[in-house]
Amino acid sequence: MFGKDDLVDNLSRDLDRARGRRDALASEAATLTAQIAEIEARLSEEKNRRERARALSEIEAVKTRIKQAGSAFAPVVEGLCKAIEQAAAVVPEARELNSFLVSVATEIDSVIDPLLRELDQRADAVRAGHAALDLPSSANEALIVPPIEPPKDNNDRLLRFPAWLSRDKEAEKGDAAENSRSTAA
Repeated sequence: MFGKDDLVDNLSRDLDRARGRRDALASEAATLTAQIAEIEARLSEEKNRRERARALSEIEAVKTRIKQAGSAFAPVVEGLCKAIEQAAAVVPEARELNSFLVSVATEIDSVIDPLLRELDQRADAVRAGHAALDLPSSANEALIVPPIEPPKDNNDRLLRFPAWLSRDKEAEKGDAAENSRSTAA
């Protein structure tokens, strides 16, 4: 009987050790599961932070491009208006083009400010985490375009414009003379 008691004692010790290892492994598994969940949460948070930073960067780049284009547009319109005024001395109808340019410039100015405010609101929503901005991946490529600059030689462009306007008037005069000849015949 002595051998049977040793076997029962050995088996009991083995069972206790196995249960102890199982409990230790279960505890480690729970700890590892908690660590994995924490790392996943941090990873998700970092991805969101980077996505918000990217979206904010893109919004700022769009705003900068709009401001640059707007500031480059104003001097061009001003130069065109001056050239048209000079052309109007010869071709009075050129004043119509001048008023058209002024109305276009006014319309652009009236739309740019609200657009910039809307972009600022979207940026604030992204900063607060209330909105995620899904800009197309091609937006990054579009933002690489160099800034718009006014032409270096405004005078050359402006001198060609009155010539174009007067050529059209000469063509109309030629058509009117041809029409008068055809009606007289």
